[in-house]
Amino acid sequence: MKAILFDRFGGTEVLREADIEVPQPGPGQVRVRVKAAGLNALDGKIRSGALEALFPTPLPAVPGRELAGVVDALGEGVRDVQVGDEVLGWSDTGSYAEYALATIVAPKPAGLDWQHAVALPVAGETAERVLNLLSVTAGETVLMHGAAGAVGTLAVQLAAARGARVIGTAGPANQEYLASLGAAATVYGEGLVERVRALAPDGVDAVFDLAGKGALEDSITLRGGTERIVTIADFRAQQLGITFASGSQEPSAARLAALAQDAAAGKVVTTVTAYPLARAAAAQQVSDAGHVRGKLVLTLD
Repeated sequence: MKAILFDRFGGTEVLREADIEVPQPGPGQVRVRVKAAGLNALDGKIRSGALEALFPTPLPAVPGRELAGVVDALGEGVRDVQVGDEVLGWSDTGSYAEYALATIVAPKPAGLDWQHAVALPVAGETAERVLNLLSVTAGETVLMHGAAGAVGTLAVQLAAARGARVIGTAGPANQEYLASLGAAATVYGEGLVERVRALAPDGVDAVFDLAGKGALEDSITLRGGTERIVTIADFRAQQLGITFASGSQEPSAARLAALAQDAAAGKVVTTVTAYPLARAAAAQQVSDAGHVRGKLVLTLD
């Protein structure tokens, strides 16, 4: 099968297309004929070797944590999925490939296309997990740094669905986009504290940092301490006494299925930019540069 892999750490130039063996499902796994693969900022950080201490990666490696496609083989003990089922979920073997193995998948609703389906697993799980860590409830105000990306797009909507008010930061080009999701938008950078205080004179109840670009100190100022601040992107968190959400808990197929149904019904909106699998390096370059609106996906049709 065709796959994108890297056999050394470095820039996007280390990614290459190769023919490798089709994986065989083990107990509890399904094999998926991949229609779309999700691309995350973490993919580039792992490829560069920057996170080798945290995420040791045996080489050669196929990138990609999430997939959407058609089940074509079952491992021993699989009962709730059938060959031919259309699914989305988390890849065990790397999703930048024609075939991938998965243990946790959810049904793909007929009204949801492959590209928008694959925008849900990682972003949806991360957004919901952090909102739970922050104990966000109705009537509260949540500040989200870097809210225009894949996780932020869903986090804004999921927080609003809880009855919370969201203040989202992004670059000038994404102000209208954040507003369309239901957030009060503002730009990041110098003067952020004053801009947020103008939007929320009574203060913010929680802070979700998705950007990892130096906003934690301003967050502490706005919160009057480190309580109810969570980052998924700033590795200085520990030294500042802030929670870093590393994604250690097992994802839920049931929650993903519910989110997919909401997306198919138009209750949750996703925004995608698609690249063919062969252009994975170009897509990772865009991801590495930051300022992505919504989700980057790779297509295999």
